[in-house]
Amino acid sequence: MFRELEDKLVLVVGSFQGIGKAVVTTFLAENAKVIAADVVYENADLKELEERLYTVKLDVSDEEQVEDLFTRLEDRGLVPDILVHVAGISTMDYLTESKSSDFQRNWEVNTRGFYLTAKHYTRLLKAKGKKGKVIVVDSQAGKNGYRAMAAYVASKHAVLGLVKTLALEVAEDKINVNAVCPGIIETGMKHRERIEGGKIRGLTPEEVQAEDNSQVPLGRTGTPQDVANVVLFLGSHLSDYMTGQAVNVTGGMTMN
Repeated sequence: MFRELEDKLVLVVGSFQGIGKAVVTTFLAENAKVIAADVVYENADLKELEERLYTVKLDVSDEEQVEDLFTRLEDRGLVPDILVHVAGISTMDYLTESKSSDFQRNWEVNTRGFYLTAKHYTRLLKAKGKKGKVIVVDSQAGKNGYRAMAAYVASKHAVLGLVKTLALEVAEDKINVNAVCPGIIETGMKHRERIEGGKIRGLTPEEVQAEDNSQVPLGRTGTPQDVANVVLFLGSHLSDYMTGQAVNVTGGMTMN
């Protein structure tokens, strides 16, 4: 579909499952080269799984690991053309009953994790005089409030603040910075949230799912591929005049 993506190097952070996995397969289908980074991988150095696909272990909350990854990529002449940051977690509880440790963990992974990868990636691009694209998978929770998800909601709101600020700071360097804000996407994390959130609210997971479906104007919840398609668009030349934006992929559930 996008011939200009052939042989482009895409770094996908948070790539092992769900949306991240769909992003990896989508860019591979465009003949891009993909480095799939995730905390679950055991190899600290790049490992070639197949032609055009490499894996590497990365804990986004550890700045030493993040900085070291970009240093090693630079040393090997592998400066990504596109960064897609997907890594994220969620916890469930009403704010008054929540644990401070849960709030801190959401902040460390969701907000600080993106801050660190975006910081060291754009720093590398600027040093090389190279244009590029930063895409973060945020959430409609970055625009709305949701009960029993205060820590997650706060962390995702903060990510959009970082997107807007970084977009202004690196625009003159021809670096685009945008966010994708998915709605209810059928992933392992969403299935866990239905169980945990339903328990808190006295609902079964099936009742929560029915509630989810009723809130989406297009009549269904989303798939990881629905999100990956928009990420692909933002990584292509068609989005060259977009920066600082937060694009909803919610089936109409969020429209602002």
